[in-house]
Amino acid sequence: MTDLNIRDITYCKNVGAKRADILRHELHAETAMDLLRHYPFRYTDRSRMYHIADIADEDTAVQIRGRLLEWHTIGVGKGQRLSAQFSDGYHVVELVWFRGISYLKLDKNREYLLFGKPSRFNHTWNFVHPELTPWEKVTKEMTEGLEPEYPTTERMKQSGLNSRAFRAITAALMPDLKQGVQDTLGGDVLKRYHLMNLTDALLNVHFPPDTRHMQAARERLKFEELFYIQLDLLRQMKRREQKAGYPMPKVGHRFHTFYREYLPFPLTNAQKRVIREIHADMQSGKQMNRLLQGDVGSGKTLVALMCALLAADNGYQTCIMAPTEILAQQHYETLRQLLRAGTADEEGTLWDSGKPPLMRIALLTGSTTKKRREELHRHLEDGAIDLLIGTHALLEDNVQFANLGLCIVDEQHRFGVAQRAKLWNKNIRAPHVLVMTATPIPRTLAMTVYGDLRISIIDELPPGRKPVHTLHYTITRRASINRFIREQVDKGRQIYVVYPLIKENEKLDLRDLQNGYNELIETFPEYRISMVHGQMRPADKDEQMRRFQAGETQILVATTVIEVGVNVPNASVMIIENAERFGLSQLHQLRGRVGRGAEQSYCILLTNLEISSETRKRMEVMVATNDGFKIAEMDLQLRGPGDMKGTLQSGQAFDLHIANLSTDGQILERARQAAEEVLCNDPLLESDWNRLYKRRLDVLRFAGQTPVNWEEIS
Repeated sequence: MTDLNIRDITYCKNVGAKRADILRHELHAETAMDLLRHYPFRYTDRSRMYHIADIADEDTAVQIRGRLLEWHTIGVGKGQRLSAQFSDGYHVVELVWFRGISYLKLDKNREYLLFGKPSRFNHTWNFVHPELTPWEKVTKEMTEGLEPEYPTTERMKQSGLNSRAFRAITAALMPDLKQGVQDTLGGDVLKRYHLMNLTDALLNVHFPPDTRHMQAARERLKFEELFYIQLDLLRQMKRREQKAGYPMPKVGHRFHTFYREYLPFPLTNAQKRVIREIHADMQSGKQMNRLLQGDVGSGKTLVALMCALLAADNGYQTCIMAPTEILAQQHYETLRQLLRAGTADEEGTLWDSGKPPLMRIALLTGSTTKKRREELHRHLEDGAIDLLIGTHALLEDNVQFANLGLCIVDEQHRFGVAQRAKLWNKNIRAPHVLVMTATPIPRTLAMTVYGDLRISIIDELPPGRKPVHTLHYTITRRASINRFIREQVDKGRQIYVVYPLIKENEKLDLRDLQNGYNELIETFPEYRISMVHGQMRPADKDEQMRRFQAGETQILVATTVIEVGVNVPNASVMIIENAERFGLSQLHQLRGRVGRGAEQSYCILLTNLEISSETRKRMEVMVATNDGFKIAEMDLQLRGPGDMKGTLQSGQAFDLHIANLSTDGQILERARQAAEEVLCNDPLLESDWNRLYKRRLDVLRFAGQTPVNWEEIS
């Protein structure tokens, strides 16, 4: 058995010092095993030999046996290229190289094996940068089985480290690999889940004899990757669940009074279910760490308030932290109305006179005046404030609570790990933590991103909410859309118009906000129009938003700054210009700004006439469903998890080398089950095999491939 985990890549065959530096920088590879963990992303069947006449498409790599007829260079300097004519004895095809020309040694007297992907140019096939191997040097492996193709970076290619070169590096490691390597999964797991051992998996992932062996190898390696992520997350969850939390068993006067007398509409069954789940955590005596997922308009804020009432009934304070001042202000106004509570006025009177409010709430943001801030600090510390709503201002050292028992974080991926930890550490004992997000997260992504949290989902909209009617039009329908805008405004409704750009960009054929604003003013001179975008001063942006929310303007022209947190029930139309430039989740979030009132609402997706097939699929999904979870699943399938990193917790590593969350859901489920079984029998990972798991977790954590250890932070 050889230990490829300690062999420096510099001393691997076909690498050397120069290439090693590039591989360290581009792939973070330090050892021979790191090179073996750089997996192929696809395979080419080398068992078939083609003729030029057999070429049918640009997606399939082919290999052809033949001879070079002639070649010549064209151009000079950086624009130079080499063009060659290659014949299989029946037909001729052009070969083109734009770089590495000086390294090519061409010979008319030799037969070659041509390998590459064909492309169409001027209605004829050609090959750009194909591989040419003298026929006498063609090996058995090159004409049999599946040949791996490896992902490479531009810098690697420029240094000659293309897929072919990496294949040679990997092939040179095969003799040592065949001697066997230490497995990273226990024998019981391998047997129970019918998995290859690590040695066979690595051999067959790089040079599989057939598709069956390749698929079995990839399944084993995907399982391992997901198993360790789940093992780490579940271990953190179990550690946290052992931490003492504030016991909150009482369901008292405040909660019951609100439920009987203040509730504006009956709770949905989903809201009732998640409140029960949250209260079970709060009364357990252990610290709660729970994620509350709910689509736009599903009633998360109401659930958060009822949890805060439970905390108040048990003598504890609550804070709600929002990512923006607009959203914090909106939460404050919404909860004030629900509670019929008074406000803190400029004279420092904290509550309205008369009947004491059911819960005493306050707002703290960067705009809070010094006088009011001092007043709030005093009332926080003496316990007069039950619920504090705010932005990053809550994190300031001088914001101290008398008895903080519950922290609610809205859209937590917008806050850094250290920021959240600062909030948790305001108490000697960590408060209960409820994380809320309006971004529906597919189950596989949630199990990986938020796998250390218990998850509650509100999957039901309040009764009476009408689904937003979504339409996809091209820019040829602009005149009829303008008529529709006029009809809606004349009925007393308000309109959002969202643009992908603030100013015109010559390189992009896109509508921009500034020109769109001017056009709308010309088209609708009788209407008042507001404009907001991210480059405006916060005070100006807030004033424009205030005017639209107050109904003083009929049309709001905006960028995606309105994606989260804007609540204008009277707005019934969302028009998204160049909708092809937005992902599904973002389109869904923007659509969620309408449909909040009693009237029928509409979302119009405007695209250019010519759009890609993937864009058309996105538009079809948006038109077909209002279900955010279905949309999130489709978004994951279309774009993959890499483009959804905006939903990840800041500071959390997310580095899957072979697994794919959009396609490997079943493997993830099995890997999580295996991790749960390991921890159920040995939560401290002390047995012989489990100590191996513990060491492997340490290696992965050092390499940045598993989530952040929250225990070390909080």
